[in-house]
Amino acid sequence: MAPRLCSISAAARLLLGCPGPLARDAAAAAAARFYSKDNEGSWFRSLFVHKVDPRKDAHSTLLSKKETSNLYKIQFHNVKPECLDAYNSLTEAVLPKLHLDEDYPCSLVGNWNTWYGEQDQAVHLWRFSGGYPALMDCMNKLKNNKEYLEFRKERSQMLQSRRNQLLLEFSFWNEPQPRAGPNIYELRTYKLKPGTMIEWGNNWARAIKYRQENQEAVGGFFSQIGELYVVHHLWAYKDLQSREETRNAAWRKRGWDENVYYTVPLVRHMESRIMIPLKISPLQ
Repeated sequence: MAPRLCSISAAARLLLGCPGPLARDAAAAAAARFYSKDNEGSWFRSLFVHKVDPRKDAHSTLLSKKETSNLYKIQFHNVKPECLDAYNSLTEAVLPKLHLDEDYPCSLVGNWNTWYGEQDQAVHLWRFSGGYPALMDCMNKLKNNKEYLEFRKERSQMLQSRRNQLLLEFSFWNEPQPRAGPNIYELRTYKLKPGTMIEWGNNWARAIKYRQENQEAVGGFFSQIGELYVVHHLWAYKDLQSREETRNAAWRKRGWDENVYYTVPLVRHMESRIMIPLKISPLQ
């Protein structure tokens, strides 16, 4: 066995270190002769193949709350600038009725206009108690709700575009609860590299303790339908100065810097919105 190890080591050295094209071709040929079907399990192959243990659960099962079956929907509506006031008035007249109607298994979590970030934008967050069956039940009932259908028709004339996502909440975040104001809200959106959601969750499960001092943590969610590998963290602050002080205080806590160090490489893109609640929002 020793001579074979020596020969492949020499070939590898030639392949990696020799400047001449003839030497590199010779080294590659030597390596190819050694790397045959009979040697697929060799130590040389193991240098290049990363072995991954098979997962037995989806990340939605591993990261979401087990004691509840809540499903969330977040909506982003880009409104024509001249229609924003009319849009807000129409929204405030219709959506609370769905929130209060016990026949509809949905409730408003929060409603906002974006203050800093994408302008002339409304953001709505809904909770469906009972998961996907509750969502489908609500959708089927809305098809026969004449007031809501008229609302959608009138609303469509005010919009430039809209999109939505279905979300689950992270098990280590508190469930969003109604909150007295006045507050401003920050929605931080992270688009992760595929395959990194578990690592993100593991790091934030430890890090969330550093961001609870001023009760700023409102909710944490990850996408299930819509754009995937997207995380939303929702924070509340009294004002922008309070936000600055609260965020700076986290950096003075030992361990917070490690969370940032390990999670930043997981992110493809990140975005921050500062949002102002609508009058009807349970989160004020």
